[in-house]
Amino acid sequence: MTTALVNGAGLVLVGLIVWWFWMSKPKAQRAARGVIDVLVEGGVYTPARIEVAAGQPVTLRFLRKDPSPCAEKVLFDDLGVSADLPIGQPVELTLTPKTAGEHAFTCQMQMYRGTLVVK
Repeated sequence: MTTALVNGAGLVLVGLIVWWFWMSKPKAQRAARGVIDVLVEGGVYTPARIEVAAGQPVTLRFLRKDPSPCAEKVLFDDLGVSADLPIGQPVELTLTPKTAGEHAFTCQMQMYRGTLVVK
């Protein structure tokens, strides 16, 4: 009986981990005036999902509060853009994505993850 309970609890935890890291999608924030503040803290980008219009410039203002070395750079591999993120200093990154679709942005170890949704 105890083994079944422990195994059941383990399966529930595995299911929650899978949902949290691979299946859940954060609510998207839309770029109203072309500038979005992105907080880098606690292992996540906030907001982690950003919607922008294709062909329109958008400025992402990153503010890194996390001292982890993983958080010191943001990469937009699809767009060929990256930036260093010093602790406590806002860094503005202006992009003009041309093609519609989803473009991931990550840290260099791909532990921090976000999505730029171009419509």
